[in-house]
Amino acid sequence: MQSQELKKYKLPEKPGVYFFLKGKDILYIGKATSLKDRTKSYFSKDLINTRGPLILDMVFKADGLKWQETETVLEALILEANLIKKHQPYYNTKEKDDKSFNYVCITRDEMSKVLIIRGRNLEQKNYAKVFGPFPNGGQLKEALRLIRKIFPFLDEKSKVKGTHEFYKQIKLVPEQKEILFQNIKNIKLLFEGKKKSILKNLEKEMKSYAKEHSFEKAGEIKRQIFALQHIQDVSLIKEERVHPRLVEEGAGGGGPKKNHHLALKGTPPQKGGDENSPFRIEAYDIAHMSGQNMVGVMVVLEDGEIAKNEYRKFIIKGFTSSNDVGALSEVLTRRFKHSEWAMPDLIVVDGSTAQVNAAKKILKEYNLNIPISAVVKDDRHKAKMILFEKFQKNSLGPWKGVSQTLGNLSETSLKKQILLANSEAHRFAITYYRQKSRKNMLK
Repeated sequence: MQSQELKKYKLPEKPGVYFFLKGKDILYIGKATSLKDRTKSYFSKDLINTRGPLILDMVFKADGLKWQETETVLEALILEANLIKKHQPYYNTKEKDDKSFNYVCITRDEMSKVLIIRGRNLEQKNYAKVFGPFPNGGQLKEALRLIRKIFPFLDEKSKVKGTHEFYKQIKLVPEQKEILFQNIKNIKLLFEGKKKSILKNLEKEMKSYAKEHSFEKAGEIKRQIFALQHIQDVSLIKEERVHPRLVEEGAGGGGPKKNHHLALKGTPPQKGGDENSPFRIEAYDIAHMSGQNMVGVMVVLEDGEIAKNEYRKFIIKGFTSSNDVGALSEVLTRRFKHSEWAMPDLIVVDGSTAQVNAAKKILKEYNLNIPISAVVKDDRHKAKMILFEKFQKNSLGPWKGVSQTLGNLSETSLKKQILLANSEAHRFAITYYRQKSRKNMLK
């Protein structure tokens, strides 16, 4: 499909879902804040850098385009998931393993909860209702925040006593069981794409409460109707960008990998990377005793939360004596040979300039532009400062001179995530080292 062909479709500048076609077959489904602008982006000169060879191949093979408008970006997000599940387009499902997608699950508990579950964990529990797949985890979380303001519900954190009371105060948890049941019903309808049915039901409820002189309940229903009709999904609009992707160089696929991150050297990392992924921090650490039983680990934080399913262990093969910097280089080299693993938005190493330089060298070999930070320790192995690549050393106090933020992530939050990732990497490395040492002793 050529860019000049796009003009004949006269796509609107409205939110919705678009379909790239080959004949009657659907090749790819996507959502858009502006259907016109979003589809136009597929014909940019740097498509291979911004979207990758798979999407480039899809556009080349496509010979038609259809779309379906929605009133809001939130509805486009939900419609996209429903249509991907229904049609299973090749370039959607090929792009990412089903197990990596996110799903909205409603539990079978007496007090039903609404959860976001990774595809790989779906079979671990039998849920009352499952919606998805949703390609973009960050947008899905934001969508649920919007929905929860209209229809308060319970999640995993709601069962924590202090959190539950706080959620009640800010009206994110329903006051009564009956209200929860009704909200869950409406959430199901919303994810089934039946907003009109919800509005019709709410109108009936409001009139019924008014007739009974239950004006407080009628007022709450009126608020929900207004909120549904005026969904403020600005946050979802900000999330929708053409994010860079991993690009293979060389027809044989054996060449180095390139990831064109939006982050610039010498600045705090900007939220970017794969549009289907949350903000990902990878932290690395090495553990050994005088060079014996040397191991390395990689731990992952996704949007500030520990993602244990993404952890990786490495038995160091290239060194038999103490060499933490060399071992780190080996771990990173082996890690970046796995182009099928999600790319990090930030790398955290334990150490100082030597570790940062080692990481930079490996990234350069793979043509990767990923920001690096190092957690520098004192004599008691306590964090005393954070070092950014080509960035002045900053104490664990205020970050002077750093004014940028990561989307909604403040510098304080970023600092906490770096320290958490570093601490978790150290814990995981020590645990793995001990396991390996015990195993070798029994041989």
